[in-house]
Amino acid sequence: MSIPDTVETIAINIDGVDVQVPKGINAIEAAKLHGKEVPHYCYHPKLSIAGNCRMCLIEMGMPMRDRATGDPVMDTNGEQKIGWSPKPTIGCSTNVSPGMHLRTNSTMVKEARNGVTEFLLINHPLDCPICDQAGECRLQEFSADHGRGVSRFIEDKNVKPKRTRLGPRVTLDDERCILCSRCIRFSQEVAKDDVLGFVDRGTYSTLTCYPGKELANNYSLNTVDICPVGALTSTDFRFKMRVWFLKRTNSICTESSVGSNTTVWSREGKIYRITPRQNDATNDTWMTDSGRGLFKETESENRINDYTIDGVSEDMEIVAQTAADLLQQGKVALVGSAHNSVEEQFYLKKISEYASASTNIIAKTGDGDGILLSEDRTPNLRGALLNRLITELPNAAADSIDSQIQSGAIQTLFVVNEDLTSLGISQESLAKVSIIYFGSLANQTSKVATVVIPTLTVFEKSGSLVNQNFILQQFLPAIPGPKGVISDVLMLAKIVEKMTGDTIEPVTLTMIWQELSNTIAEFKSITWQKIGDEQGIQINPRAFLDLPFVESKNLKFDPTAFKEANSTALES
Repeated sequence: MSIPDTVETIAINIDGVDVQVPKGINAIEAAKLHGKEVPHYCYHPKLSIAGNCRMCLIEMGMPMRDRATGDPVMDTNGEQKIGWSPKPTIGCSTNVSPGMHLRTNSTMVKEARNGVTEFLLINHPLDCPICDQAGECRLQEFSADHGRGVSRFIEDKNVKPKRTRLGPRVTLDDERCILCSRCIRFSQEVAKDDVLGFVDRGTYSTLTCYPGKELANNYSLNTVDICPVGALTSTDFRFKMRVWFLKRTNSICTESSVGSNTTVWSREGKIYRITPRQNDATNDTWMTDSGRGLFKETESENRINDYTIDGVSEDMEIVAQTAADLLQQGKVALVGSAHNSVEEQFYLKKISEYASASTNIIAKTGDGDGILLSEDRTPNLRGALLNRLITELPNAAADSIDSQIQSGAIQTLFVVNEDLTSLGISQESLAKVSIIYFGSLANQTSKVATVVIPTLTVFEKSGSLVNQNFILQQFLPAIPGPKGVISDVLMLAKIVEKMTGDTIEPVTLTMIWQELSNTIAEFKSITWQKIGDEQGIQINPRAFLDLPFVESKNLKFDPTAFKEANSTALES
């Protein structure tokens, strides 16, 4: 793993090899940088050091110097002697220093890990065949790598509570807990909800919630993610599917403008769970519980699966032509969405221009939590601004649309995934105009629409989004969409083609990004491939720094610091 040139490094020795590592990191991370794994349970790079598990034991030594003179002590070969600690030390709390020597695989280290593993397994149940953690369990892996392979323990194991409800989304099997305290530290340090703790002593120690409390915060499932064994389990995912059967797909959480990186786990067209994917620029290794449940939209009873005209299913080409005809009749308003991808917004902009339409986006806001749920409840408002689909921040009202309908200034509405009745526009008003509804879920607006065009969810298509920090990120399809439904970009391109009469070459995201990079200054030199190769591309935000975005400070965004940093860059 390469070390950035801007990082100060020091020279140390790992297993007899001189290497360069960043100054101040611990022995676990130093070894990891050079392809050596130091096994550990309680250590987590985003949490404080606890030193509970003792699994990360290593040998540590320093170059010897004469106490009286301070001169190096040399051996018979003329090399400086290394003074090794007589006992192994834990790697998680050992920060590297210049000249330090580490042994990660010596006989002493192997024996120490062997002993720690044996003690951890003394009271651990043989639950592997039925445990949800099987296949991704660190205890299972390290027992095979560092354990004896047989047990010398003939006494009865301690019995602890099983199937304990810690909260609405987390179930505890306490017999499996190895007391690493990751969940406790996460609750205290990240979720800011000090609710978990250990009670009793020794082998009778038990994880539990404080009296009168439960693990109910919106980040509770992160404790399941970081549990190195099968003690903490997701109540929703529990006993649903073996992880080795599941396909992993990189995606982005669309709950808010934070843009947490996620992994979607699916099998045979069905999503079983969503977990966070590490990206230190957006979400570290965490995500909200509420964001994990967004995939259930794919199986909603309100899912739109058919292209229709006046409620009757029609061929997709006929529907596209009808939509194009309505858009060319004049007096058109487009109600776009900040949930659409950059590529979809690019084509919505084309439709708006060809139809000479007024363009609106409805603001979606809510309370932020200061962690990974921002006040802006859309994932791509910045994308709409960069595409110039809109030129100012949207508001949450639709009064202007209603008044224009009443005055006859609007005769056709192109509505993207919005229920205008929930914004105060009555169905009587909507009956006065022709509506093209472009969305994935049925609502009161789609029910009165002339043309209904089904769309795909973020889990069924590819695209990119721009988050609160103006970081451009890519998402990929995890499962196929409803039978016969094409991607949103292809359908929008088809409508543009029928409006203009021009034949558009086969639409691909690669082609779209060639056009985007040529027409939008902030996207210059960006390709679809480049977005996928990197964990986000920083977009120049200078043209939008004066806009009053609603986000307040959270885990990865400080609006004041962000504006100052980019203003300074502009001045320089």
